[in-house]
Amino acid sequence: MITLSRRVIAACALAAALTACGSSAGPAAPPPAPAPSPTAPSAPPTLAAGPAGLTPVFEHGPRDAGKTVALTFDADMTADQGPRAAAGERFDHPRLIGTLRKLKVPATVFMTGRWAEEYPDQARSIGRDPLFEVANHSYSHYAFTGDCYGLPTVPEERMRADVERAYQAFRTAGVPAPMPYFRFPGGCHDRRALKALTPAGVTAVQWDVVGGDAFATDPDAVARQVLDGVRPGSVVVLHCTRSAAPTTEEAVRKVVPELRRQGYRFVKVSELIGAANGRG
Repeated sequence: MITLSRRVIAACALAAALTACGSSAGPAAPPPAPAPSPTAPSAPPTLAAGPAGLTPVFEHGPRDAGKTVALTFDADMTADQGPRAAAGERFDHPRLIGTLRKLKVPATVFMTGRWAEEYPDQARSIGRDPLFEVANHSYSHYAFTGDCYGLPTVPEERMRADVERAYQAFRTAGVPAPMPYFRFPGGCHDRRALKALTPAGVTAVQWDVVGGDAFATDPDAVARQVLDGVRPGSVVVLHCTRSAAPTTEEAVRKVVPELRRQGYRFVKVSELIGAANGRG
């Protein structure tokens, strides 16, 4: 009986000692906190629909929100220019894109779907570079009004489909997130065209500074025209097409340092639109 009691006492003492040892190690570590949920990317800024629900039109950013300027480049190629490209005509301009990268200039490239089909590697490279954003310049580069610089015309019932076909060409080329911005070929539009594109949900982007580089041969003249026209919030239209705008790259190398010297900051169109509607 005494032996049993001693065994019980010893067992209890051992248990108490083990408990004390466990306590000396400190409290158990709390379970790891759950990983934070990824934040969904915000949608690109757009403008509210215009009167009667028409596609909104953006021409420039706020004049009183700092010295910002957006350089935009139209990558033009019409649907019927395939034979010319096959014969060696170049509608791309990799040297221009390389200069923008070297100078660290953000830019918005308004690309036709036909251009993306002809140069898918370049379209994908531009679209995946955070320095740039890709926007829609139609699939065919046909006009959305009559009498627009001699361009062929898209029938009204095909306007939306032409824009959507361009977005499909971008996706096929590997452009991950084309912007909901559309530039009319030649800048030509009317109420009929704005109404036809309302279901596409795009903001039409025009400009307030014409670079004058199309078919120009004097880069100094192009640079002067841009520098003379830029104001805070300006959108400058230039081209990303070697055959039609061979002097653009040289003009850009003159424009960029001078505007920076004047205190301008280069931004994409999306930043200007965000500033215009209070999101920037």
